[in-house]
Amino acid sequence: MFEGFALDWIDVGDVVLRVRHGGSGPPLLLLHGHPRTHATWHRVAPLLAANFTVVCPDLRGFGQSSSPPDVTDHSQASKRAKAHDCLLLMEALGHERFMIAGHDRGSYTAFRCAMDHPERVERLAILDGVPILEALERCDAQFAEAWWHWFFFAQPDKPERAILADPIAWYGGSAESMGLENYADFVAAVTKPETVRGMLGDYRAGLTLDADHDRADRISGRTLACPTLVLWSLDDDLEPLYGDVLAVWRTWAPDLRGHGIDCGHHMAEEAPEQLAAALSAFFCAPE
Repeated sequence: MFEGFALDWIDVGDVVLRVRHGGSGPPLLLLHGHPRTHATWHRVAPLLAANFTVVCPDLRGFGQSSSPPDVTDHSQASKRAKAHDCLLLMEALGHERFMIAGHDRGSYTAFRCAMDHPERVERLAILDGVPILEALERCDAQFAEAWWHWFFFAQPDKPERAILADPIAWYGGSAESMGLENYADFVAAVTKPETVRGMLGDYRAGLTLDADHDRADRISGRTLACPTLVLWSLDDDLEPLYGDVLAVWRTWAPDLRGHGIDCGHHMAEEAPEQLAAALSAFFCAPE
């Protein structure tokens, strides 16, 4: 995986992040979702590396990055904390301003990074996500049936016990669909109790502090200051849940565009060429 990329562990203060980086051109930060690691980008990052300096970290609490101890308000797992990690990581690699794309849970960190630090983020791509507050406010029986795990994962103690009884059966995945090395990296992550706890913290913060941060932005009238691309998997839940996905985003992103991609949820693994082409077109577009 990641031929020509460097693999480093970078101390950003509260945590140490495992990161792959390589390529040349403007800096582009790629953030994975749950329960993946940065290795989910192994089919996409090399396609982007011809035009971008590509940076792929494990988010705090995921993969082989460290996970700080839980605190009562879950701030250690908040998207604001992870967004701050992203800034410090990119600074450590010499990038003051950068573009960012995030998938699934990583899309919430990418969104928070662009909202909190508009002077640092030039362009934003959201993959398979809507703002957390929008998802919670629109929650109905259909959402609860499809995304019940949001609420189960946010409970204390019991999700860890359920998952760690048989992590591979719980999460699924295969070497055939994911690629041998990506799958091995995924297995190493989801079978580690500390990492499972860290990943669940992302959901616990999502129902509390992260939603509060979104709500404060809405009350203050803050919106995304950068051009924003939203992509979603056509064989997944966003269109059935929300219909017009871009309509959900319009109050948050004045400069918005997007479309669906014909694949399942893990688009970086299932449709890497389509995804890389869509990201390249957006991030290379003139101002």
